[in-house]
Amino acid sequence: MTSLYIDRRGVEIELESEAIVFRENGARVGTVPIAPLSRIFMRGDVHLTAALLGKLGEHGIGIVVLSGRQGKPSLLLARPHNDATRRVRQIQLSLDAGFCLDLARRIVIRKLTHQMQWFQELREKDMQARYELSHVLRLLATSLEKLPGVSSLAELRGLEGSAAACYFDGLRAVVPESLNFRARNRRPPRDPFNALLSLSYTLVHAELAIALYGAGFDPYVGFYHQLDFGRESLASDLLEPLRPLADRFALGLIKKQILDKAHFSTTEAGCFLGKAGRAHFYAAYEAEKETLRHGIQREIEWLFDQTTEEGRAEE
Repeated sequence: MTSLYIDRRGVEIELESEAIVFRENGARVGTVPIAPLSRIFMRGDVHLTAALLGKLGEHGIGIVVLSGRQGKPSLLLARPHNDATRRVRQIQLSLDAGFCLDLARRIVIRKLTHQMQWFQELREKDMQARYELSHVLRLLATSLEKLPGVSSLAELRGLEGSAAACYFDGLRAVVPESLNFRARNRRPPRDPFNALLSLSYTLVHAELAIALYGAGFDPYVGFYHQLDFGRESLASDLLEPLRPLADRFALGLIKKQILDKAHFSTTEAGCFLGKAGRAHFYAAYEAEKETLRHGIQREIEWLFDQTTEEGRAEE
């Protein structure tokens, strides 16, 4: 399965049999078959028909609309999974404070473990950053050791926040100095690498929400991230262990020179990836889609095991 990225103005897309037809100024400029598609990402002034939306829904193809300079996502979800008992079970468990704390703790353990595994790999490859990474690994290991003793979600968030600050100190050691990356910042991002992180997290979060919905879960009802108006809290939960995968992808774009500082524009409003840079980004994201979506599927399968009697009994 593949993704379709549409990032241009004045495009009209419509349904023709089992294909998407692209038109500009009334002239036909391209055709894409629907069958191999799994996601559509749209940005810019794009017009599409209701018939096409219905067909995409039938095929389980979710649409992610990225609007504004910051690319804020709006999701058009396909048909949900037919088994509503999963959603009922999820909502019941979300009201169990003890279960939420236990699951949230496991989520953070998975996140820190993945971060440490990646930093151990980086430490072997990047000798200049070896000292900084070793120091951060010790701090992350200390945070990991403290997690079993956490007694509330608030305490867990505090511990995770401290670990995140250490983690980004380590990441700063391997990001080229020319990108001016000092720490994590967002809404808006203020340097090129933070802009890459934000866009990567946005796409993975959107894919998580769509995949959760298709798997029978309600992406808005979380366990670690509690109910918050307009937020897909469950997708935010599962994003945490996947962040190192998105970070690895973002760093690879820089290290492989797929993107550089010239692809970004920085103003008082923030730092944003330009159109040419977005084309490179989407091509690279598509090339890595199997790795990213395998990670998403793995997290959803893990969640299913945690929220069923059978899966919990096996632990």
